[in-house]
Formats: sequence, structure tokens, C-alpha cells
Amino acid sequence: MTARILIADDEEIVVRSTVRILEGAGYALDTARDGIEALARIDEAHYDVVILDIMMPGLDGIEVLRRVKESHPDVEVIMFTGLAQIETAVSCMKLGAFDYLAKPFDPDELRLAVTRALERRSLRQENLHLRLAVGHRYRLDNMIGASPRMQQVYRLIAQCAATNTTVLITGESGTGKELIARAIHHNSLRKSGPFVAVDCTALAENLLESELFGHVKGAFTGAVAHKKGMFELAEGGTLFLDEIANLSLAIQAKLLRVIQEREFRAVGDTRTQTANFRLVAATNKDLQAMVGSGAFRDDLFYRINVFPIPSPALRERREDIPALAHHFVKAFAQELGKNVDAISDGAMNLLTSYDWPGNVRELQNALHRATILATDNVLRRAHLLAILEARPDLAHEVPLTGEDLKRVKKAARERSVEHIERLFLIEALKRNRWNVTRSASDTEMLRPNFQALMKKHNIRVHGAEADEDDVDPGAPKP
Repeated sequence: MTARILIADDEEIVVRSTVRILEGAGYALDTARDGIEALARIDEAHYDVVILDIMMPGLDGIEVLRRVKESHPDVEVIMFTGLAQIETAVSCMKLGAFDYLAKPFDPDELRLAVTRALERRSLRQENLHLRLAVGHRYRLDNMIGASPRMQQVYRLIAQCAATNTTVLITGESGTGKELIARAIHHNSLRKSGPFVAVDCTALAENLLESELFGHVKGAFTGAVAHKKGMFELAEGGTLFLDEIANLSLAIQAKLLRVIQEREFRAVGDTRTQTANFRLVAATNKDLQAMVGSGAFRDDLFYRINVFPIPSPALRERREDIPALAHHFVKAFAQELGKNVDAISDGAMNLLTSYDWPGNVRELQNALHRATILATDNVLRRAHLLAILEARPDLAHEVPLTGEDLKRVKKAARERSVEHIERLFLIEALKRNRWNVTRSASDTEMLRPNFQALMKKHNIRVHGAEADEDDVDPGAPKP
């Protein structure tokens, strides 16, 4: 479908040059000469992108932006501004503008801004369609994210939920593996049955066997009454085994038999019971490497790895961080009885540049503490710095085997390279007042290569990090 774009500017030469730059891309282009005409056109037709000049007679671009975002929140807006209006343009970003371009603008910058605006709108639309298609059948309301990685997770949930297939969810700690498991259950044929979760790291081997299989009275010292196990409690529903890699080889063998034979015996019992549950397992370990080292049974691995779903790390979907951050801050502010309803630009830049080794769980905890520290309605960079600088490095998993060591070292190298790349980009942009062309030249990189690296790290140029607005007004002065 052809993208529709409205260009609103009272300067005839700007309108003509904008049309000339964009007309070769196959867009449907309309123009308006003031804010009132622009609003009338937007109400009459459906536009994907609106390009607005800040200074227009009758109704300025800021008021048009505000009204567009109220009535058509899905439309992406790019602002044109003079050099003296940069601070105003940054304020427009807070009102929902996608980007701004200072006059005179570079044709390539305009084309890139429009392309990126259309890409974001397309991503939002696709995510909306996915949620409309599966959201009523799948409880995804607690899963936040419109990134390609999360859309793939939604698709996989949609494909497997209505079956009885065994699912293996893989991913680092804190990525939300249990949320995925619950989404599968609540949209399965077993949704009216129980969802039983077992943390395989929480209990010693002898207690875990009793927890899974149950026991009869007198089965062992302390067994003073009959106890149902998780296999029995999950009857007709879903059994979620979290961190299944931590099961001992002895328990793995018994679990394999339950999966194969669909029957089990409680500890100390002579009776055989049927096992009618769907198995969903999760792990933050490399099970194939563990199979190779003999730490995990290969036959059990193939039994549980029927339908794998990878749960992405937060650093792999940085574009979801703003939505997650606003969601958590809103929830914590309500819980704490505070009126925190905004996150400063500097704070958000810090949130999106940090690697979050503890993933969504670490982000949630950091924002909880930062919301407590906030003294007015804005969560600021200062509230986060002390928290993040003081956190232990959760990224270093202790390897168990030689293969584990290779994998952990490779992951650590990749994280270090990504961190250095982000620092390189941000420092170059800061030195050159966030001008992409000058930054690329300053670093002796081709502009397309510099932009590709920015895209990789989800760095968007829409003004420098906030300074004054990141000073907590309630903090004591030095």
C-alpha cells in the first residue's frame, strides 16, 4: 500500500523542495500552507506521516502536533524547525513527535527520517494486528514489546498454544520465560485446568522427587500424611518445569519415564497413576552442551525440545525498553501513592544504553527503586545512576564445562563489543552536537555505515541528553 504523507509549511520554497526530494520514492504527497488547513486535511484523509513546520500562521505546528496525537495517535509526525527553535523541537518530541529536522535540512536526512517513521508505524501496525489476531485468544497483556524479536515470540505462542505439544523455552534469567509459559497455557485446550509451576533449583533432590511425584504416609521419616505431587496437581492442565537443567540425572530418568509412559508412582506407593498434563519446560543453560558433557540426558532433551521458543535478552530488543519503563513506573507510582508520570530524556537514554544483564527483572527492580527516590513527577537520570553503578555484574554465568566456558567467553566478548560501539556512537554524536553527517566525518566513517551502526544500537538523534531536566529539584545542592 502506498504511504500517504502530508507536508505542512507556510514557506512555498520549503514545500516545493520537500515534495521534490520525496516524490521519487512513490509516496502519495499532499501539502498544506498553515496549521488550520493541515488539521482539516488530516481529519479528511488517512496519513501515515505528517511533516509539520513549527512556525505557521493561524495555528502553529506544536498545537497541530498536540491535536494530531490526541485524535490520530498512530500517525508519525516529523517537525521542521529553524536553528533558533531547537529547544522547542525537543519539547515536541515529548509531545509525541517522531523526529525533527533543522532548516536547511539535508535531503538524505529527510528521506531517512521519513523511512524510519514509516518503519516504526509499520512495526506498530503489525504488532497491533498480531495482538488483535491472537490477543483475544492469548493472554499477552503482561508481555510488553513491539520489537521483531518479541513479535516472533508472539507468533510462536500462537502456533503452539492450541496443541498439546511439549515446549522448551530458552533464554537468560529474567527474560520472562514464565510469562511465555502462562500465555501458552491460558490459550490452550487446557486453559480451564491448573497451571502448576515448579522451580527446579529451589529444592534438594530428595525433596524435589517428593514435590514432583508426591508421597504416601510413612514413605520416609517425616512423611506423616499423604501428599499430592505436582504431576497429580497438574491433572488436566499444564506443568511448568522452570530451570529444568538443574534436575539430577536420577530425576531426569524418572521424568523421562513419566513423559514416555504417561504414568507415575508416588514415593512409597505401589499404585500407578496416570499423568495427564502438558509439559512446558524452561532453562537458561545450553542443554545441547550439557548433553555433550553428560550432564543432561540426550533422550530427555529430545523429548522436551519438541517446540523450542527462544526468549530474547533485553539488550537484544532495546526498542522495547521505553514501553517497559513507562509501564513499570506507572505501576510502581500507583503502588507507592506517588505522582511520578514521566521519564526524562537523560534517564531514558541511560535506560536504553545500559546492557541489563539481569534483563527485564533487573529493569523492573531498578525502576522500582528509582520511583521511590523521585521527589516530583519526573524520574530522572540522577535517580538511576547510583542504582545502576552499584549493581553487581549479573552477566557472568559460572561455566560448568569446557563448552560452557567457550559460550560464556563468546557472550562476554559480544557484550563488551556492543558496549564499546554504543559509547563510540554516543560520544561522537555529543562532540558534533548530534549531527550525523559531521559525526560520521569526524570518526572517518562513511555516513551509511555510521547510520547502520546507530540503527543496530537503536540510537535516534532527536536532541542531546537533557542536563537541567535531569537534576532532581528535591535533591540537596552540593
